[in-house]
Amino acid sequence: MKKYSLVIHGGAGTLVKGLMTPEKEEQYKAVLNEALEKGYAVLENGGNALDAVAVAVTVLEDSPLFNAGRGSVFTNDGTHEMDAAIMDGKTLDAGAVSLITGIKNPISLARDVMEKTEHVFLAGAGAMRFAKTLGYKLESPEYFYDEHRYQQWQNIKDSDKFELDHSMKKEGKFGTVGAVACDQNGNVAAATSTGGMTNKRWGRVGDSPMVGAGTYANNETCAVSCTGSGEYFIRGVVAYDVSCLMEYKGMTLEEAADEVINNRVLKIGGDGGLIAVDSKGNVAMPFNTEGMYRAYKTSEGKKEIGIYKKAP
Repeated sequence: MKKYSLVIHGGAGTLVKGLMTPEKEEQYKAVLNEALEKGYAVLENGGNALDAVAVAVTVLEDSPLFNAGRGSVFTNDGTHEMDAAIMDGKTLDAGAVSLITGIKNPISLARDVMEKTEHVFLAGAGAMRFAKTLGYKLESPEYFYDEHRYQQWQNIKDSDKFELDHSMKKEGKFGTVGAVACDQNGNVAAATSTGGMTNKRWGRVGDSPMVGAGTYANNETCAVSCTGSGEYFIRGVVAYDVSCLMEYKGMTLEEAADEVINNRVLKIGGDGGLIAVDSKGNVAMPFNTEGMYRAYKTSEGKKEIGIYKKAP
């Protein structure tokens, strides 16, 4: 039996120790732990990587603490527009949705795009029509309402500003969510889900649902889920770049992930982080911000849940 592992993230950004109450910190860690354990249980019981990442991301989408699913931020129009993507490293099959509203678990719809259509990416009204054909229940706006998110939007809604959720310099709820896994058969998978940026306009789409930018999986190399300043991650084709450095330059997972986050993305002005796993079960969680909600667990008995940068 091969080594297997699961890694999850809940966004990267200005997470400075001391700005969050101990109680709030424990709440975040509790949800991260729940997502980690439920996803890992799938792997432990011989399940596949695809199911594991879907289970883990669903838990994070169901929590109002993270900017995905229930905790999604407000757009300029006062609505919630969500994006998600999932990819199977064994087949390179992928599914993605963008600009969807009212869907409790966008990652489930992304997986349905992958498994029940000939397409990879559905957006907006078309994606919603697809969801309707599958009998998806639409949640009311109240389900997605969060007072902190609302106040965040109120502060800037009459301006041309927008805010990446992870870049606020005060206590807040941060960023995209994602998961990557390697199962007992050495298959890898990645999943990412997000509510985007506060006060976003014009149907803005970030890197999360874009295969190769925010989400990528290939058994030959690795599975990656990104979080950060989406525009830069799109330009840098970040998730695929990690895979390319492994495939063409022979870098290890850790070397490739570190090069992309701590060199290439920074060079073009981006910030954020990523989680990655290779087909040998090795994990990487680099970020170039003050913190990143993250956790991992492996079949070798290693487990870690973290928020802030480790002391040097």
